[in-house]
Amino acid sequence: MKKLMVGMALTATLATAVTPGFGSIGGNQGKAYAATVTYKVTASKLNVRSGAGTNYGIIGSVVKDQMLSVVSKSGSWYKINYSGRTGYVSSDYVQASGTTPPAESTTYTVTASTLNVRSGAGTSYASIGSVTKGQKLSVVSKSGSWYKINYNGRTGYVSSDYVQASATASPKLVVDSFKTLGNAQQVILVTADNYDTKSAKIQTFEKVDGKWKQVLTANGVLGQKGFALSKKEGDMESPTGKYTIGTAFGRYENPGTKLPYRKITANDVWVDDSKSSLYNTWQQKPANGRWTSAENMDIPAYDYGFVINYNESRTPGNGSAIFFHVGTNYTAGCTATSKEQVVSILKWLNPEKNPVIIQSPVSELDKY
Repeated sequence: MKKLMVGMALTATLATAVTPGFGSIGGNQGKAYAATVTYKVTASKLNVRSGAGTNYGIIGSVVKDQMLSVVSKSGSWYKINYSGRTGYVSSDYVQASGTTPPAESTTYTVTASTLNVRSGAGTSYASIGSVTKGQKLSVVSKSGSWYKINYNGRTGYVSSDYVQASATASPKLVVDSFKTLGNAQQVILVTADNYDTKSAKIQTFEKVDGKWKQVLTANGVLGQKGFALSKKEGDMESPTGKYTIGTAFGRYENPGTKLPYRKITANDVWVDDSKSSLYNTWQQKPANGRWTSAENMDIPAYDYGFVINYNESRTPGNGSAIFFHVGTNYTAGCTATSKEQVVSILKWLNPEKNPVIIQSPVSELDKY
């Protein structure tokens, strides 16, 4: 990285996009339960939000050991019934209570020529509309012999006798077309609309049972001048390319990453003096003539982060101190996002899965 610019809003929380859940007939499929199940809160206090992400407002809270009725799962969030309304809680802080974890949902196809959609799970409930043969339904849960569905923005129920489950092909992910990943089973993808923008999209992917799954999507920032065609020291641009991931670091104790972790001290610096034999390495003060320029590591931007293994040959002038770290405005050559997202990614990264980070304008992803 380089020094961050004045005015950086380090504490701002970025909006996080999550895997689409249920919502429309024939729409994207999330994860569902065969029926509503009970989960127990494991955190001392857990916020309930209006949507599946920390960018959504808090509508209340639940406490440790409280039982929750989980309707469905969207990414890393559980949709629950909360005081008569819909709420969402992080799946990291609840535990299934004697139930089976969520399985991948399937698309259901209507087999009857016309099938009534009712307001409740039974023929005694009023019809609120109908669906026709061949129509695709996204099922939320099952109650007896009735499927609960989302129907034109409201809840409806259809008889399970007249719909048939059919496996739905997972949508193709951008990493599915990459040819240069080798044995990497975790990928952090940082993209921008073009070379000149400082705004970035950060996505993480993991290969599970031979298939790529998307884990996270977040907003991020690049160098003040965007991506570099050819990175040089002090150019205020972030390098493009595919890189391995180095040491994780932070000014506090290890947040739970499996990467090698180094706690920053007041004497830690990263040498950016191109004429020094220690160029692009982590060192400790005092310099004692070993360099004339080095970046202080003990700053809020480096509360948490990891080294992007750029310019490992330490070619003078080609750029130094390229990190993934905390930040929400722009950097001088690194990639940054909110502290919450940095910690989440650090916890997710596993060196045994040979993680890599790819940074590129969208138009050049075919290189990978």
